[in-house]
Amino acid sequence: MKWNRDVAVVGSGPNGLAAAVTFARAGLHVDVYESQDEIGGGLRTHALFDSDVRHDICSAVHPMAAVSPFFRRFDLSARGVDLLRPEASYAHPLADGRAAVAYQDLDRTCDALGRDGAGWRRLMAPLIGRSAEIGELFLSDFRSVPPSLRTPAMLAWRSLVHGTALATHRFATDEAAALLAGVAAHAVGRLPSIVGGAVSVFLGHLAHSSGWPVPRGGSSEIAAGLAEDIRRHGGQIHTGARITDLAQVRGSRVVMFDTGPKEFSAVAGDRLPAAYRRRLRRFRYGPAAAKVDFLVSEAIPWRNTEVARAATVHLGGSQAQIYRRESGVARGVDAGDPFVLLVDPGVADPDRVRAGKRPVWAYAHVPNGYAADPTGSVTAQIEKYAPGFAETVVAARSTNGVQYEAYNPNYVGGDIGAGALTLGQLLMRPTPRWNPYATPLPGVYLCSASTPPGPGVHGMSGYLAAVSALRREFGIAAPPALGPCPASLRREP
Repeated sequence: MKWNRDVAVVGSGPNGLAAAVTFARAGLHVDVYESQDEIGGGLRTHALFDSDVRHDICSAVHPMAAVSPFFRRFDLSARGVDLLRPEASYAHPLADGRAAVAYQDLDRTCDALGRDGAGWRRLMAPLIGRSAEIGELFLSDFRSVPPSLRTPAMLAWRSLVHGTALATHRFATDEAAALLAGVAAHAVGRLPSIVGGAVSVFLGHLAHSSGWPVPRGGSSEIAAGLAEDIRRHGGQIHTGARITDLAQVRGSRVVMFDTGPKEFSAVAGDRLPAAYRRRLRRFRYGPAAAKVDFLVSEAIPWRNTEVARAATVHLGGSQAQIYRRESGVARGVDAGDPFVLLVDPGVADPDRVRAGKRPVWAYAHVPNGYAADPTGSVTAQIEKYAPGFAETVVAARSTNGVQYEAYNPNYVGGDIGAGALTLGQLLMRPTPRWNPYATPLPGVYLCSASTPPGPGVHGMSGYLAAVSALRREFGIAAPPALGPCPASLRREP
């Protein structure tokens, strides 16, 4: 069969862009199709309320980008993307004015945790020494044999200890227990759980190694760096180009879908075998995010001033309260006082702050399909730990779960993780197949966060899917180099 194009990539989220970079670097012609007028998916940054102040629409803090094998090889800093690291990666205030802070400096963190400092060091220090290897393992397809079993064993033991009822006995103080539980809540599901334990030790140790950075100028800078590389290597990006039928891109030898199973099934339709379509329909989605973007007039008035050193703040109370809230939301129960993740990017990137104008966003974990306005509940949670915050709010805009799906069909019911993070579904996303990226249709692949390694801005789902397709469809066994190349070697579109 004669093909008009080499590769079509449907969707321009971080995984779609990573796939396109990989194909273009291999010397293939790539077309990226984005339904919105702007690329990026979860990497968009807009001026919502004021032309001088930009808000990140979805992702804002990027611990996975800092450790991702794809982004380390791509070298974001060489592309002008500056990942700024606050002195405190994240903080967790408690209701009585106490707070726990995960400083990037492990010694400082352990000193502040008092009686639990030694335990925190025993948990984190061995992981920090193997952070790059852990990143390779955690951000893999979960099907490759690691070069050493020591690191997987280290992760597995810690995940078991902190992902079961044992977690309630690991720390003597509320501060340390809550500090780790807030990270476990990034799994957005029932707690404690093995997946929550794995997420807590992975993201938790990154707080003291590569950090939880904020891109200077906003998350869209990451998307722009990827897009520039695609264009320099001959690729084309088409915005405002929604693909509703597979026939629109079947002139390409390979088609990559940076979409979830629901959207992919709608586009592929009856071309998919009935059994595979049934398996895709059984793919489970997790709780929703309900987000509020704030424009505030001054820095957040945290009761505990140490919290102001962190760009990321977890608001959920004690370990027991977080477990109760997250487990309830996973069952579809709206507790009314949700776990809230708040980001204040100006802490790391002061250039995003103007006189009397500061961007802040916060999202709550709520049941899938949540359709209410979250502004009141999110503001109330912040007020518990920062009295007077409401008085600083100049403007606010909310996005509930239903609106999130309308904004991005991958976020079914508001699930910004593109699929529930259960142990089985983490290893077998989106269906049980040895190659999770290939579909039954020749030359058609999935590369979204609904495939391994799952959610987060790391680009690895796109990269791993592209490497698989290069080998299977084009006979290219060695992945292409991703680092910056001399201008004289770059191909202009």
